[in-house]
Amino acid sequence: MLSIAQAATLACILEATAPKVGNVHRGADFEGLHFADFLASAVAVGPAMERAVETGVGRAVLEAIAATRALVDTNTNLGMVLLIAPLAAVPREQSLASGIATVLQKLTANDSELVYEAIRLAKPGGMGETAEMDVAGAAPTSLLAAMEHAKDRDLVARQYCDNFALVLNEILPSLLRGQERGWSLSDNIIREHVRLISEYPDSLIVRKCGSEIATRASAYASQVLQAGEPDDENYHAALSDFDFW
Repeated sequence: MLSIAQAATLACILEATAPKVGNVHRGADFEGLHFADFLASAVAVGPAMERAVETGVGRAVLEAIAATRALVDTNTNLGMVLLIAPLAAVPREQSLASGIATVLQKLTANDSELVYEAIRLAKPGGMGETAEMDVAGAAPTSLLAAMEHAKDRDLVARQYCDNFALVLNEILPSLLRGQERGWSLSDNIIREHVRLISEYPDSLIVRKCGSEIATRASAYASQVLQAGEPDDENYHAALSDFDFW
Protein backbone atom coordinates (compact mmCIF):
# COMPACT_ATOMS: atom_id res chain seq x y z
CA MET A 1 0.00 0.00 0.00
CA LEU A 2 1.28 3.47 -0.85
CA SER A 3 1.94 5.92 1.94
CA ILE A 4 -0.07 9.15 1.94
CA ALA A 5 3.06 11.01 0.81
CA GLN A 6 3.57 8.59 -2.08
CA ALA A 7 -0.10 8.77 -3.07
CA ALA A 8 -0.07 12.58 -3.05
CA THR A 9 3.12 12.75 -5.09
CA LEU A 10 1.88 10.16 -7.57
CA ALA A 11 -1.41 12.01 -8.01
CA CYS A 12 0.45 15.24 -8.81
CA ILE A 13 2.79 13.45 -11.23
CA LEU A 14 -0.13 11.82 -13.06
CA GLU A 15 -1.94 15.16 -13.26
CA ALA A 16 1.10 16.81 -14.82
CA THR A 17 2.14 13.92 -17.07
CA ALA A 18 -1.20 13.39 -18.81
CA PRO A 19 -1.15 15.76 -21.83
CA LYS A 20 -4.29 17.67 -20.88
CA VAL A 21 -5.48 20.29 -23.35
CA GLY A 22 -4.02 23.74 -22.81
CA ASN A 23 -1.72 22.59 -20.01
CA VAL A 24 1.97 22.06 -19.45
CA HIS A 25 2.89 18.39 -19.82
CA ARG A 26 5.88 16.30 -20.87
CA GLY A 27 5.48 17.44 -24.49
CA ALA A 28 4.69 21.11 -23.87
CA ASP A 29 6.28 23.80 -21.70
CA PHE A 30 5.14 27.39 -21.21
CA GLU A 31 7.40 30.40 -21.00
CA GLY A 32 8.72 30.40 -17.45
CA LEU A 33 6.82 27.23 -16.52
CA HIS A 34 8.14 23.79 -17.37
CA PHE A 35 7.14 20.17 -16.95
CA ALA A 36 10.12 19.65 -14.62
CA ASP A 37 8.68 22.34 -12.33
CA PHE A 38 5.57 20.21 -11.83
CA LEU A 39 7.62 17.09 -11.13
CA ALA A 40 9.70 18.92 -8.53
CA SER A 41 6.51 20.29 -6.99
CA ALA A 42 5.00 16.80 -6.82
CA VAL A 43 7.98 15.58 -4.81
CA ALA A 44 7.90 18.67 -2.57
CA VAL A 45 4.34 18.20 -1.30
CA GLY A 46 4.65 14.59 -0.13
CA PRO A 47 6.01 15.09 3.40
CA ALA A 48 3.43 17.77 4.27
CA MET A 49 0.58 15.55 3.08
CA GLU A 50 1.96 12.61 5.10
CA ARG A 51 1.71 14.74 8.25
CA ALA A 52 -1.74 16.19 7.49
CA VAL A 53 -3.55 13.88 9.92
CA GLU A 54 -1.43 15.26 12.78
CA THR A 55 -0.83 18.85 11.68
CA GLY A 56 -4.23 19.66 10.21
CA VAL A 57 -5.29 20.95 6.83
CA GLY A 58 -4.02 24.51 7.07
CA ARG A 59 -0.54 23.56 8.22
CA ALA A 60 -0.31 20.86 5.55
CA VAL A 61 -1.29 23.37 2.84
CA LEU A 62 1.23 25.98 4.00
CA GLU A 63 4.07 23.49 4.42
CA ALA A 64 3.41 22.02 0.98
CA ILE A 65 3.39 25.42 -0.70
CA ALA A 66 6.50 26.56 1.20
CA ALA A 67 8.32 23.38 0.15
CA THR A 68 7.21 23.96 -3.44
CA ARG A 69 8.36 27.58 -3.52
CA ALA A 70 11.77 26.50 -2.26
CA LEU A 71 12.15 24.62 -5.56
CA VAL A 72 9.98 26.50 -8.07
CA ASP A 73 9.55 30.24 -8.68
CA THR A 74 5.89 30.18 -9.71
CA ASN A 75 2.58 28.66 -8.72
CA THR A 76 2.42 25.08 -9.96
CA ASN A 77 0.17 23.32 -7.50
CA LEU A 78 -1.93 25.49 -5.18
CA GLY A 79 -5.17 24.00 -6.46
CA MET A 80 -3.88 20.45 -6.12
CA VAL A 81 -2.57 21.10 -2.61
CA LEU A 82 -5.90 22.60 -1.53
CA LEU A 83 -7.68 19.53 -2.90
CA ILE A 84 -5.33 16.90 -1.53
CA ALA A 85 -4.76 18.26 1.99
CA PRO A 86 -8.27 17.59 3.40
CA LEU A 87 -8.28 14.11 1.84
CA ALA A 88 -4.84 13.41 3.30
CA ALA A 89 -6.11 14.53 6.72
CA VAL A 90 -8.74 11.78 6.82
CA PRO A 91 -7.44 9.04 9.18
CA ARG A 92 -6.20 6.04 7.23
CA GLU A 93 -8.66 3.66 8.91
CA GLN A 94 -11.62 5.69 7.62
CA SER A 95 -12.93 5.87 4.07
CA LEU A 96 -12.62 9.25 2.35
CA ALA A 97 -16.38 9.36 1.86
CA SER A 98 -17.10 8.90 5.57
CA GLY A 99 -14.19 10.93 6.94
CA ILE A 100 -14.01 14.04 4.79
CA ALA A 101 -17.02 15.79 6.35
CA THR A 102 -15.50 15.49 9.83
CA VAL A 103 -12.18 16.92 8.63
CA LEU A 104 -13.90 19.90 7.02
CA GLN A 105 -16.16 20.58 10.02
CA LYS A 106 -13.12 20.62 12.32
CA LEU A 107 -11.35 23.38 10.38
CA THR A 108 -10.36 26.23 12.68
CA ALA A 109 -9.54 29.92 12.44
CA ASN A 110 -5.88 28.89 12.48
CA ASP A 111 -6.46 26.70 9.41
CA SER A 112 -7.95 29.72 7.67
CA GLU A 113 -4.96 31.91 8.53
CA LEU A 114 -2.48 29.28 7.34
CA VAL A 115 -4.34 28.66 4.05
CA TYR A 116 -4.52 32.41 3.35
CA GLU A 117 -0.79 32.65 4.06
CA ALA A 118 -0.18 29.76 1.65
CA ILE A 119 -2.26 31.40 -1.09
CA ARG A 120 -0.30 34.63 -0.77
CA LEU A 121 2.96 32.65 -0.85
CA ALA A 122 1.89 30.74 -3.96
CA LYS A 123 0.90 33.96 -5.75
CA PRO A 124 -1.62 32.38 -8.13
CA GLY A 125 -2.25 34.37 -11.28
CA GLY A 126 -5.51 36.08 -12.16
CA MET A 127 -7.05 36.06 -8.68
CA GLY A 128 -8.31 39.61 -8.95
CA GLU A 129 -10.01 41.27 -5.99
CA THR A 130 -13.28 40.66 -4.16
CA ALA A 131 -15.22 42.91 -1.85
CA GLU A 132 -15.22 40.30 0.92
CA MET A 133 -12.66 37.76 2.12
CA ASP A 134 -10.04 38.85 -0.42
CA VAL A 135 -6.86 36.80 -0.10
CA ALA A 136 -4.83 40.01 0.11
CA GLY A 137 -6.59 40.91 3.34
CA ALA A 138 -6.91 39.32 6.75
CA ALA A 139 -8.09 35.73 6.83
CA PRO A 140 -11.68 35.18 7.96
CA THR A 141 -12.27 33.15 11.10
CA SER A 142 -13.94 30.43 9.04
CA LEU A 143 -12.19 28.87 6.06
CA LEU A 144 -15.45 27.19 5.07
CA ALA A 145 -17.14 30.60 4.95
CA ALA A 146 -14.39 31.82 2.61
CA MET A 147 -14.84 28.75 0.40
CA GLU A 148 -18.61 29.27 0.42
CA HIS A 149 -18.03 32.81 -0.79
CA ALA A 150 -15.87 31.55 -3.69
CA LYS A 151 -17.66 28.30 -4.60
CA ASP A 152 -19.64 29.70 -7.53
CA ARG A 153 -16.48 30.79 -9.32
CA ASP A 154 -14.02 28.12 -8.17
CA LEU A 155 -14.50 24.34 -8.25
CA VAL A 156 -11.80 23.74 -5.65
CA ALA A 157 -13.62 25.98 -3.18
CA ARG A 158 -16.87 24.15 -3.94
CA GLN A 159 -15.36 20.86 -2.77
CA TYR A 160 -14.93 22.27 0.72
CA CYS A 161 -18.61 23.22 0.77
CA ASP A 162 -19.95 19.94 -0.67
CA ASN A 163 -17.77 17.40 1.17
CA PHE A 164 -15.81 16.78 -2.05
CA ALA A 165 -18.94 15.44 -3.76
CA LEU A 166 -17.68 16.24 -7.26
CA VAL A 167 -14.38 14.44 -6.63
CA LEU A 168 -15.72 11.40 -4.79
CA ASN A 169 -19.18 10.92 -6.31
CA GLU A 170 -18.65 12.03 -9.90
CA ILE A 171 -15.01 12.16 -11.01
CA LEU A 172 -13.81 9.01 -9.27
CA PRO A 173 -16.68 6.81 -10.57
CA SER A 174 -16.16 8.26 -14.06
CA LEU A 175 -12.46 7.38 -13.98
CA LEU A 176 -13.28 3.86 -12.80
CA ARG A 177 -15.77 3.42 -15.66
CA GLY A 178 -13.08 4.48 -18.13
CA GLN A 179 -10.70 1.98 -16.60
CA GLU A 180 -13.33 -0.76 -17.01
CA ARG A 181 -13.58 0.16 -20.69
CA GLY A 182 -9.87 -0.45 -21.12
CA TRP A 183 -8.78 3.17 -21.53
CA SER A 184 -5.22 4.00 -20.51
CA LEU A 185 -4.89 6.08 -17.37
CA SER A 186 -3.56 9.00 -19.41
CA ASP A 187 -6.47 8.87 -21.88
CA ASN A 188 -8.85 8.55 -18.95
CA ILE A 189 -7.49 11.63 -17.18
CA ILE A 190 -7.54 13.68 -20.38
CA ARG A 191 -11.12 12.77 -21.20
CA GLU A 192 -12.28 13.50 -17.67
CA HIS A 193 -10.56 16.88 -17.86
CA VAL A 194 -12.37 17.67 -21.12
CA ARG A 195 -15.67 16.49 -19.65
CA LEU A 196 -15.25 18.78 -16.67
CA ILE A 197 -14.48 21.76 -18.93
CA SER A 198 -17.62 20.98 -20.93
CA GLU A 199 -19.81 21.00 -17.82
CA TYR A 200 -18.08 23.60 -15.63
CA PRO A 201 -16.50 26.69 -17.23
CA ASP A 202 -12.84 26.62 -16.20
CA SER A 203 -12.31 29.10 -13.37
CA LEU A 204 -8.69 29.83 -14.35
CA ILE A 205 -9.80 30.65 -17.90
CA VAL A 206 -12.51 32.92 -16.46
CA ARG A 207 -9.98 34.75 -14.29
CA LYS A 208 -7.38 35.16 -17.02
CA CYS A 209 -9.46 35.47 -20.21
CA GLY A 210 -13.02 36.27 -19.14
CA SER A 211 -16.30 34.40 -19.03
CA GLU A 212 -16.92 34.57 -22.79
CA ILE A 213 -13.72 32.63 -23.59
CA ALA A 214 -14.50 30.14 -20.79
CA THR A 215 -17.94 29.55 -22.30
CA ARG A 216 -16.38 29.01 -25.72
CA ALA A 217 -13.94 26.52 -24.16
CA SER A 218 -16.87 24.60 -22.67
CA ALA A 219 -18.60 24.46 -26.03
CA TYR A 220 -15.37 23.32 -27.71
CA ALA A 221 -14.93 20.61 -25.08
CA SER A 222 -18.46 19.34 -25.74
CA GLN A 223 -17.61 19.04 -29.44
CA VAL A 224 -14.54 16.96 -28.58
CA LEU A 225 -16.64 14.56 -26.52
CA GLN A 226 -19.16 14.26 -29.33
CA ALA A 227 -16.37 13.39 -31.79
CA GLY A 228 -15.92 9.98 -30.20
CA GLU A 229 -13.96 8.15 -27.54
CA PRO A 230 -10.24 7.54 -26.87
CA ASP A 231 -10.24 4.67 -29.37
CA ASP A 232 -11.49 6.89 -32.21
CA GLU A 233 -9.31 8.80 -34.66
CA ASN A 234 -11.85 11.62 -34.94
CA TYR A 235 -11.75 12.11 -31.18
CA HIS A 236 -7.97 12.52 -31.14
CA ALA A 237 -8.10 14.95 -34.06
CA ALA A 238 -10.71 17.05 -32.26
CA LEU A 239 -8.68 16.86 -29.06
CA SER A 240 -5.56 18.08 -30.86
CA ASP A 241 -7.47 21.00 -32.39
CA PHE A 242 -8.85 21.93 -28.96
CA ASP A 243 -5.39 21.79 -27.43
CA PHE A 244 -3.98 24.04 -30.15
CA TRP A 245 -6.84 26.52 -29.64
